[in-house]
Amino acid sequence: MIKIGLIGDLDECVPAHRAIPIALDLASESLGAPLDVEWIPTDAVKSEDKLFRFHGLWCVPASPYRSMEGAIRAIRYAREHARPFLGTCGGFQHAVIEYARNVLGWRDADHAETAPDASLLVIAPLQCALVEKTDSVLFSAGSRLSFAYGKDQSTEGYRCSYGLNPKFQAQLVEGPLQVAARDSEGDVRGLELDSHPFFVLTLFQPERAALRGVLPPIVAAFVTASAAYAAQQGAVADGQSASRFVRG
Repeated sequence: MIKIGLIGDLDECVPAHRAIPIALDLASESLGAPLDVEWIPTDAVKSEDKLFRFHGLWCVPASPYRSMEGAIRAIRYAREHARPFLGTCGGFQHAVIEYARNVLGWRDADHAETAPDASLLVIAPLQCALVEKTDSVLFSAGSRLSFAYGKDQSTEGYRCSYGLNPKFQAQLVEGPLQVAARDSEGDVRGLELDSHPFFVLTLFQPERAALRGVLPPIVAAFVTASAAYAAQQGAVADGQSASRFVRG
């Protein structure tokens, strides 16, 4: 059984929260991969103990979270332990903050929604809010998003007012964190971590397609990566069991 952890504070009034279980069900059926899905409130993530048993982690929309530190702790765990990770909308925003703080060493990196007076706002208000908007998304050649969708662009829905601060964009994406998607105006709408088996961030909400009965391609890719991780861990566990048996 593939165990998926959803990092976020469940609210049935949030369309994305209604869509995510449907998207995962569609992926499970399409891939023939049985899933065990659990919502993990951000304020419950006080240590890695809540996280190690999951084969994939998805940081979901609807911030501000009850605990920014809990969300960032989960994202850091996925990044450092090569655990398949998907961050959509708020997940995108907080993954950028986690990367800025813990990889680039920008300890003051913060979010304009919760700390508008902070000195280093890597997540800032969008010039035009994207609340209940749709727009074209252009995927970077060779990106995981491009591979998942099997094409170079898609039309996606949003519900957000904050995104990557252009002031810090060049420094944020000059290393392993790479631009994976831009909108029709050239603004960053997707990021990926090059040095990670699967670490994909979208400011748009691909899960919304599931409300129309459509399997979001990047969700299918995330479940596939989580299944591969589960299989790898199973092989390691089998090998360890065999080794103990032989020595006995």
